Amino acid sequence: MAEGIMKQKIKQNGLPWQVDSAGTNGYHAGEPPHRLSQKVAAMHGIDISKQKARDLVPEDFEIFDHIYAMAGDVISEVQFIAGKKFDSEKISLLMDEVHPGKNRDVPDPWYGPEAGYHQVFEMIDKACDKIISNHTVQKQNNINTP
Repeated sequence: MAEGIMKQKIKQNGLPWQVDSAGTNGYHAGEPPHRLSQKVAAMHGIDISKQKARDLVPEDFEIFDHIYAMAGDVISEVQFIAGKKFDSEKISLLMDEVHPGKNRDVPDPWYGPEAGYHQVFEMIDKACDKIISNHTVQKQNNINTP
């Protein structure tokens, strides 16, 4: 869902950002998102049905400016996978955007009811709004006026 939500917000804000999602366990590589993720995203006008899960690779630290993890334990998995390419300055918890320094995880709704997917959508949506907002503020602060 995070990839779909962020792509929609990037498009709405005319930003030239590249977004991709990747996992650390490989269980679902090549598969589309969970059917309830697709359903909840579609309820918000976001089609994620064509997304395919992929594994995180060390080169992601060279390609992307920042990597967001959904949970704290995922950061250590990312560090292991990335090896020497790991850069602690490029990774943080997604929910730290909304709750800085609180180290809150996004719960994994995989085995739960649909309500969990709605909760996760709302959490991710707020974090993505904050990322866009922070970028806009940074951009405004970096404007030079003669």
